[in-house]
Amino acid sequence: MKITRRDFVMAGAAMAALSTFAGSAGAAGTQELKIGVVGVLSGPAAQWGLALKGAVEFVAAEANRDDLIKIDGAPCQVSVVAIDSKYTAEGGAAAANALAGQGVKFIIGAIGSPELTGLKPIAKRNSMLVLASSYAKDAIGAQWPLVFHVGPGPSGWADPIIKIAKQKFGMKSVVLVAPNDQGGTDIAPVEAEAYKKNGIAATEEYYQRGTTNFAPLVTRIMNQKPEAVDLASSPTGDAGILVKQLRQAGFEGPIGRLGGPGYSEISRVAGGDPVLKNFYWYEPIVVDEKAQMIAEDYKKMMGADRPESNLFFQWVSGVRMVLKAIAKAGTVTDTEKVAEALRSLPVTDPNIGTGHWIGKEFFGVNQELSFPFGVGLVTDGQLQPITRVEAATGK
Repeated sequence: MKITRRDFVMAGAAMAALSTFAGSAGAAGTQELKIGVVGVLSGPAAQWGLALKGAVEFVAAEANRDDLIKIDGAPCQVSVVAIDSKYTAEGGAAAANALAGQGVKFIIGAIGSPELTGLKPIAKRNSMLVLASSYAKDAIGAQWPLVFHVGPGPSGWADPIIKIAKQKFGMKSVVLVAPNDQGGTDIAPVEAEAYKKNGIAATEEYYQRGTTNFAPLVTRIMNQKPEAVDLASSPTGDAGILVKQLRQAGFEGPIGRLGGPGYSEISRVAGGDPVLKNFYWYEPIVVDEKAQMIAEDYKKMMGADRPESNLFFQWVSGVRMVLKAIAKAGTVTDTEKVAEALRSLPVTDPNIGTGHWIGKEFFGVNQELSFPFGVGLVTDGQLQPITRVEAATGK
């Protein structure tokens, strides 16, 4: 058979295509694992999303440095694709669709309930494994076998925090304040029930997300004459403004925020700890010396200070668990196999400590990571040491 110049050209093109295909996995046979990040990266809640993004980028850098993931003996390079979900269901869905279009099989996020509501159906349709932090009542469940929780919702930690706050401040009534979407309406009622179980009368108030003038809301709260106000899952920027306006209106009682961390930003927006006066909040991680080592490693590896929100540490521990599961499963495509490996892993982190898989009682599945957490307090305008609470169990 006569071999023509055209045959050589066609053969060369085929070889180039094969080389490109192999190269998509990386140089020298290295495969690639793309991790998608879906989180709010703009607006009042951006601090949360930046903590998420920073944590994923840091753990990816760790994995690449240590050759954590190998597939069939070949090293796997981890990369990160981050998309701003804008804290909306539409944004969450759009982000998931975009990641699916890029072949991403693992998503870290979303953070808020609206985002996750939009994301989950897309992720399920594309068999994507998700590690989220939403406190929605249906954030995880049997109908979402590939969705895991990076940490407990208020069903796991509200009760011990309320007990500490009641012992310290002695309040007998509270108004809970949250946005009037799923990011608030799924959380405030769970916290309200925990207050009631501790003998504290609780009512709920909601506001439109995006509100900048809280004067009418503050007036409604003041008219109820509560002994305490809990800002629940209000974003840090909103929470700081609410604290400031409540104090300006003459509210003297303790103010809580059981929806998450962000004390430093809330204090800054409000006008400092003297304005906070008596304040209590949920810290997902106790930042002790071991946890602080993560921040030091982040600065060395990433060339910058770690993101401000302490949610960063919680995300680091959760993402490490996901990457360990991928390494154990030995696949970057079979998410069901990775999910099975993840469920079988002991809950432990070299910097954060040991914990449990929980969630069966509240969600119907044990796919919720539970590590030791903290309770923050400002009393009489003075910041107090974080109180460590053991990991929640059985919730």
